[in-house]
Amino acid sequence: MTKTDPPQAPFSYEGLDRVIHEKARLGLLTSLVTHPKGLAFADLKLLCGLTDGNLSRHLAVLQEAGLVEIIKGYESNRPHTFCRMTKEGRRRFLDYLAVLEQVVRDAAKAAGEEDIPAGAMRILPA
Repeated sequence: MTKTDPPQAPFSYEGLDRVIHEKARLGLLTSLVTHPKGLAFADLKLLCGLTDGNLSRHLAVLQEAGLVEIIKGYESNRPHTFCRMTKEGRRRFLDYLAVLEQVVRDAAKAAGEEDIPAGAMRILPA
């Protein structure tokens, strides 16, 4: 099979980005997509239940992938780290959710819930 042939593995879900798919990073991106202006490091830590070290490492991976922007500065003479999703990050996250929605539809179909139209699960706007 060449790369131009139609896919023979309908359940390979190539759009499930491994950078996003990791549990902690999925939680971080979900937190950031729901807060378009961004969140402080301390808020992300509380929302996602991560330690300082784990949060720092996952944010670094997301930043290297171009999904988030990390802004370091000072607020009231104290270090302040602020994070927000990039435009590219938002686009890739929404693409990821579309593939994830297909996974859920395929699983529901296999379980006998065959009449679930696209968008019926309300993961993404129609």
